[in-house]
Amino acid sequence: MRFRPVLLVLATAAAVALPDTASVLAQSPGTAWTANLGDLRRTAALVPGPHPVRINILKFAESRRTKNFSIKGAPATPSVQARTAFQVVYPDSTVMVDAGMDLDVHRFFGRGVEEPYDAEAARTVARAVREARLIIVTHEHGDHVAGVVHTPAAAELAPKTILTRTQLQGLMKAPQMPEIAVSDDLARRFIVVDYDRYLPVAPGMAAVKAPGHTPGSQMIFVALQSGREYLLIGDTTWHMDGVRLVTGKDAPWVTEDQATVMDQLRWLNQLSRTEPRLVIVASHDDEQRIDLMNKDLLGGTR
Repeated sequence: MRFRPVLLVLATAAAVALPDTASVLAQSPGTAWTANLGDLRRTAALVPGPHPVRINILKFAESRRTKNFSIKGAPATPSVQARTAFQVVYPDSTVMVDAGMDLDVHRFFGRGVEEPYDAEAARTVARAVREARLIIVTHEHGDHVAGVVHTPAAAELAPKTILTRTQLQGLMKAPQMPEIAVSDDLARRFIVVDYDRYLPVAPGMAAVKAPGHTPGSQMIFVALQSGREYLLIGDTTWHMDGVRLVTGKDAPWVTEDQATVMDQLRWLNQLSRTEPRLVIVASHDDEQRIDLMNKDLLGGTR
């Protein structure tokens, strides 16, 4: 794979084929969120080069919360939220989707409770981030972005990390926690992009803008050489029952644009029923992670 991520992202961001009129209208203020899988496929094909061959999932920590927080109306049964990052594997390099976090950032999510943190797995994620050709994050929360902003290697990693303008502004002006605040000097080092709906990232990879969970949230589409397709949806839902039941979260510590998140869940539910070669992956669903690994749809260490 011979692609030059910085130049291609900046050169092609404005060249994405426009969605149909309905999709354009749907992005106007006060209207429903929508996206089009065909547009995503076409965007992912804009960057030349061989497509990736597989996706690995890397789990490095857990939060243990009852399921009713993840799915409104669910029983208060034990549930594991996996903390993960994804490694998109090309014939000769890798692209990381999300970047992990260190122990200090992990402790923020426990809110005073010590939760499982696998230091060796976290080092594996950090090594994968350092070795990646390109890094992109689903959103600007600490468990997804700390690996490129709260690390001694931040200055080295920033020039190969794509942040949207909205993500960067959130990290500079209103970070989720002090540890992930980005200085003016570090901000100048990132690949910063603005895009309307879809962004080509690498051969077979594209992002779709999906604000809702956070203002800078986006989903990442990946088309493998085999024809299998993936949509990495970040925290649109914490458990795939959110997609199956079209039901949002009920966590009092989370502030979301609930109407937009529901639009996204409806879209994902439709895709799950009509697109058999598409695998929709929620970052924190540990049950789904184990199932997809058992089916060899995701690689990595169990």
